[in-house]
Amino acid sequence: MSNAHFESAFSIPVDHPALAGHFPGRPVVPGVVLLDRVAAAVAGWKHARIAGLPQVKFLRPLLPEEEALLRLEEADGGLRFHISHAGMSIATGRLEIAAEAGA
Repeated sequence: MSNAHFESAFSIPVDHPALAGHFPGRPVVPGVVLLDRVAAAVAGWKHARIAGLPQVKFLRPLLPEEEALLRLEEADGGLRFHISHAGMSIATGRLEIAAEAGA
């Protein structure tokens, strides 16, 4: 069993508070909500927090209730992330991690 990657599926509910103003009548999941999911996955998998995001690309919108797949991979002394829906890339990037205090 390899510990070099982590995968998790998620969806953002239509009543999520960030969707109300983003955008009325046609809500899309804000990028910051996607990055919050990345941060939570890093905390759960590596017991660490994000120290930096040197590269992030948002490629297409994710709509409320759509199931997304988040994949984290160890790469170049940090982590890479990829979020996809139905085989299409939603967001990608590279992040740096810092160990949590007491870890």
